[in-house]
Amino acid sequence: MKYGLIGGKLTHSFSKTIHEQLGNNDYELLEISEENFHDYMIKRDFYAINVTIPYKEKIIPYLDFIPPKAKRMGAINTVINKDGKLYGYNTDYDGLKALLKRLKVDCKEKKILILGSGGTSKTARVVIEDLGCRNYYFVSRTKTAQTITYQEAISIHNDCDIIINTTPCGMYPNTDCLPIHLHNFKKLEAVVDVIYNPLRTKFIVKAQNRKISAIGGLYMLVAQAFYASRLFQDKNLNEEQIDCIYHHLVQEKENIVLIGMPSSGKTTIGSMLAKRLHKEFIDTDELIKSRIQMEISEYFSKFGENSFRIVESQVIEEVSKRTNLVIATGGGVILKEVNIENLKENGKIVLLNRSLDNLIATSDRPLTATKEKLETCYLERKLLYKKFCDIVIDNNHDLTNAVDEIIERMKI
Repeated sequence: MKYGLIGGKLTHSFSKTIHEQLGNNDYELLEISEENFHDYMIKRDFYAINVTIPYKEKIIPYLDFIPPKAKRMGAINTVINKDGKLYGYNTDYDGLKALLKRLKVDCKEKKILILGSGGTSKTARVVIEDLGCRNYYFVSRTKTAQTITYQEAISIHNDCDIIINTTPCGMYPNTDCLPIHLHNFKKLEAVVDVIYNPLRTKFIVKAQNRKISAIGGLYMLVAQAFYASRLFQDKNLNEEQIDCIYHHLVQEKENIVLIGMPSSGKTTIGSMLAKRLHKEFIDTDELIKSRIQMEISEYFSKFGENSFRIVESQVIEEVSKRTNLVIATGGGVILKEVNIENLKENGKIVLLNRSLDNLIATSDRPLTATKEKLETCYLERKLLYKKFCDIVIDNNHDLTNAVDEIIERMKI
């Protein structure tokens, strides 16, 4: 391997895609077991590599040169082989600094909690120190001379201004994991999570639901790869590439989730969007029918709405873990907030807003089978639709115009 990324598990890494866009066409992903790590480093059979979990600290004894800033962090994510000598760097520093700048986080005079005690937590410490923070605490499951416990963070330091999560809690596929409950913290200004898969962890989604500035780790990933690539190629690269690659990745990976009343046009517009954007189209009602092996109206009559909502939530949870989809949801998906939280991890929520006069009652939709039921349902749900959506699209006129507007509004 000439160039690449080494780590324990790399199945869902975006690094190869990013580095190829930066001109590193020989970039590979190499999973290495801890038993084979020593032999790999002794051979030094590479030009340059990135390093991720669990080797950011373990790689240090094999290096011949580490610059002062990387020594302060005690963690390495980039290694260059120069005539057999290994030079270690930490471009996670540059990536996290860029992420904080993007969120417009001011660290001066702020109390900051850093969740975790691994290599990335040490990087976060150096970054916030350099940005002027002097009041910070490492939070870990075990109390040490350097760390406080999560319980202490909640009971003693619940007045913190910023939380930075450097743990893997919430990373795909364990996306339901929360590193700490945010309702304990009343002064929070910002939440940062270095995880990039999903695009927004549940931690970030819950922060955004509370109107707290919050951002996931994808921008950090792209920025650190950019600075690593600059070392790989030993030449200046245009920093505008960071934003370009980030925007491209988001538009490629992010799901478009359509919500709205039955007969608001979700399936029709979803199919049109998927074709235009080369994404896969999924109708969650069709997935549910496949799972329950009957029509939804029949299932309602046999087992009731509560049972249906359980199945619906299971389907939503599974679909939400995937990316690059257009998802048409059932009209009642907003009745459980957990559905929206799951959908927002990898998606933007688009409300197709159609007036009551233009909605149609049909017998295959048990809760809107008559005009009277349809009106009742509409009045009960309209505020929830507005509450949970990211984008509102008027769908009372031309469908093509609605599709065009969604595509335009999805651009970042």
